[in-house]
Amino acid sequence: MLLSAENISKNYGMKQLLKGVSIYLNEGDKIGIIGINGTGKSTLLRILAGVEEPDEGKAWFSPNLQISFLRQNPPIQDDMTVLEQVFENLPPQFRQLNEYEAKSMLSKLGITNFEQKMDTLSGGQKKRVALAAALIHPSDVLILDEPTNHLDSDMVTWLEGYLIKFKGGIVMITHDRYFLNRVVNHITELDKGNLYNYEANYSKYLELKAQREDMAQATERKRQAILKKEYAWIMRGARARSTKAKGRIEKYENLKELSAPEIDEKVQLSSLSSRLGRKTIELQNINKSFDGKTVIKDFSYNIIRNDRIGIVGQNGAGKSTLLNIICGRLKPDTGTVDIGGTVKIGYFSQEGKELDPNQKVIDFIRDISNEIKTQEGTFSASQMLEKFLFYSDLQYAKIGALSGGEKRRLYLLSILMDAPNILLLDEPTNDLDIETLTILEDYLESFGGAVIAVSHDRYFLDKLAEFVFEVKKDGTVIRYIGNYSDYEENRTIEEKPATTKAVEEKKEVIVKPKKLKFSYNEQREFETIADDVAKLEAAVEKNAEDMTKAVSDYTKLNELMAQKDELEEKLNEKMERWVYLEELSEKIEAQK
Repeated sequence: MLLSAENISKNYGMKQLLKGVSIYLNEGDKIGIIGINGTGKSTLLRILAGVEEPDEGKAWFSPNLQISFLRQNPPIQDDMTVLEQVFENLPPQFRQLNEYEAKSMLSKLGITNFEQKMDTLSGGQKKRVALAAALIHPSDVLILDEPTNHLDSDMVTWLEGYLIKFKGGIVMITHDRYFLNRVVNHITELDKGNLYNYEANYSKYLELKAQREDMAQATERKRQAILKKEYAWIMRGARARSTKAKGRIEKYENLKELSAPEIDEKVQLSSLSSRLGRKTIELQNINKSFDGKTVIKDFSYNIIRNDRIGIVGQNGAGKSTLLNIICGRLKPDTGTVDIGGTVKIGYFSQEGKELDPNQKVIDFIRDISNEIKTQEGTFSASQMLEKFLFYSDLQYAKIGALSGGEKRRLYLLSILMDAPNILLLDEPTNDLDIETLTILEDYLESFGGAVIAVSHDRYFLDKLAEFVFEVKKDGTVIRYIGNYSDYEENRTIEEKPATTKAVEEKKEVIVKPKKLKFSYNEQREFETIADDVAKLEAAVEKNAEDMTKAVSDYTKLNELMAQKDELEEKLNEKMERWVYLEELSEKIEAQK
């Protein structure tokens, strides 16, 4: 066992987040923690990381355990460079030995200017630097709070591979369902202060949870049937004259005291939209550049009433810029954007709206609308808040007291309360819990207008999209029919013929000799190359031992580092030559 938390309880004000919960992490366990936003998932991670104390209970850590913790909002030193931030609080010798790996990791996360100051980075870039810092830190346990936020699809795929290979323990919060399916082997659900543990990935968890809820409901139906029968017996005039009768009455009273299983509340969304005329939004020959770099190039498209479009592409490619042009927040350099007279845009932006922390939740919604008409009838602001899991105690709380996820859910409600007929969603899955996402996806299926979403969430795009637009680094926008899985398949098919053709062309120009044989020098080299490789491998091993001994001698360490690079380069060259000669030898033998 690497760490454990037993009988943990935690209160924030009047809100009970954790009620005597226990969780255990063994080597090789990869735990995904899920649950509705505001239920205490991040609090639980902070307790497991040892940076926050529970009100009751105790966290235990294996001796000399190394924990690397990625916070939801990691602390950043604005005056540091990217590399300085990655290696903060680590010794200089560690940076010397791991700088190449850190640069490689940062590059895969889309950060290539390693000397850039942290205060010049965007919020997403800062989170990616913090992720690299967490991964480069020597650790037995990785504790990660929303590691997939602000990553594009290629980055998420790389991170999946990295965490699958990680040998220690992992505890993480993520709402990326494909990520949960591929990386974790345990799901822990936090619900109403209690933990439910499933030895499963996300797909298996859904199956096991349905079984648990069915069993609980079946037990409750049986309890109600017994209560009904016993109540009828008592009402017929039973008297507690005998021991048997007393016992039966006590049994009835005990059954009455048992509480029914709590049914999960759902975020219920009805399709709220205004009338949309025939003309929506027409974009003609749009071009946009920033500082001489083309972000959108010659893009034209007429949005139709029921469009379901997912926009993908690498970070910084121009996805959010395209959304801002569509909604009129940003003017194109050339080209036109013609918005119909009945169009009412709801824009759920990546950065969100600046909410007044001193305003009450209900007052924020009432400022938008006191009531809303839906397919289910007319609902007041208070009733709509309840549908979004903001019950009476939270409705009169100040926005500043909400968790990050609760603020994001409130922001989503504010967009829908305005009854838009075209929805533009910029990374809607960031910080929204899985339950809210599931209901949002169902809602979008019945939404009467167009939906255009920028997202890295492959599961979300598979459920939403009927078209996928890929924004390339050169500003071109390529259109694909189908959802995200269709897009990935079509992109692979498009790339494959070009590769096959190139291989075929290459084959045509290769002239194979009629008979292969070693030259005199190759024969001599082949006879000694295995010994040469062995000597170089021994030299590399000796160099590593010397570096370990010289860890406190900075001058010596620098010399050994230079020697290490030179030896490894020679070894790689010799290995490549050895592979070539071995293959040639096998072909010569095959000719005989």
